[in-house]
Parts: sequence; C-alpha cells; structure tokens
Amino acid sequence: MAQSKKYDYRVTEKGGVWSAAIIRRVTARRTAVSKKQGKFATEAEAIAWAEAELKTFLASQSERNKRKAESRIEREAAALRQAEKAERKAAERAAKREPNPEAVDDEFDFSDFGDD
Repeated sequence: MAQSKKYDYRVTEKGGVWSAAIIRRVTARRTAVSKKQGKFATEAEAIAWAEAELKTFLASQSERNKRKAESRIEREAAALRQAEKAERKAAERAAKREPNPEAVDDEFDFSDFGDD
C-alpha cells in the first residue's frame, strides 16, 4: 500500500491561466483544498507559489500543533488534579459516615432472641 503525504499541492490549467492549490488528504479517497490562488501566467509561477506556500503552511501547522499540544497537556493535568481532589473529598465523606468498627453496641437487647 502506497503512503502519500498529508499535505501536497496541485497545479491546474484552464483556458491558458494556471492556478495552484494546497490540498490536504482527508481520507484515502477524499481531499480538501486548504489554500488556493489562481491567475498565474505560467506553470512555473504556479509551482513556485505552491511550493513556497506549502512550506509556510506546514510551518504554521507545526506551530499550531505545538500550541494545541501544550494546552491539551495543561487541560489534562488540571482535570487530573480536579479528579484527585474530588476523590479525596469523597474518601473523607465516606470516612465520616463509616461507624467505628471497634465500638460495641451495648444498648441492643438480645433477650428477644430466645432459645425456643
């Protein structure tokens, strides 16, 4: 199975005018246009624009991914701290509700349970 790039560019010609588009591979069969520009006089101009834009596009995507990863790590750490805090509070509440196992209930009358 051939592996293709997630981002690439496509250059097309229609009526003597060239256009270029940065495309993203969504699925194996579907692509989406992330950025495009047209009205280039030659194919070489369109390719030059596409290659330059692809480099800047990938750099900005990389920076965006790093920022998102940092914020995701912070969110997950905050959620973990909150879950631990909730767990401690639940344990404290449970400890308050539990009767002391060493305490003896001397007030209970066992006389009703005869050896009849």
